[in-house]
Amino acid sequence: MQRVSSASVTSRGVAVGAIGAGLCVLVGVAHDDGPAHAVKLAGKLWNLRIMDDDEGVMNRSVGDTTGALLVVSQFTLYGDTSGGRRPSWIAAARPEYAEPLVGLVVTSLRDLGASVATGRFRTEMAVSLVNDGPVTVIIDI
Repeated sequence: MQRVSSASVTSRGVAVGAIGAGLCVLVGVAHDDGPAHAVKLAGKLWNLRIMDDDEGVMNRSVGDTTGALLVVSQFTLYGDTSGGRRPSWIAAARPEYAEPLVGLVVTSLRDLGASVATGRFRTEMAVSLVNDGPVTVIIDI
């Protein structure tokens, strides 16, 4: 997850999602993740205090500030390079299992009041962002 000034995603040359200031979130799903993980992740993203307050201190959440998130599915986060030079994707959940869980993250964020833009599942995407800070955090639920 990255705090951004702006972020967008295109798929097959078509812009499919964009936000201004907020969070760009790459979501990877593993085999043992479930609905509870998705809901917990949404809550963590919404409430994590990494946005600046009026004094420039990371003391506010995206829920307190812009409310904007760009959520992009990213199975390659589970690439394992320990066995050589070619990553193994065995730890990543199959698309038919992962897609509903990424959808649940998005739905849960929207239920909290977030304005959520998304990528497009099962397509090659190009993500463009202007990192704010830079602030990049790994959240493992």
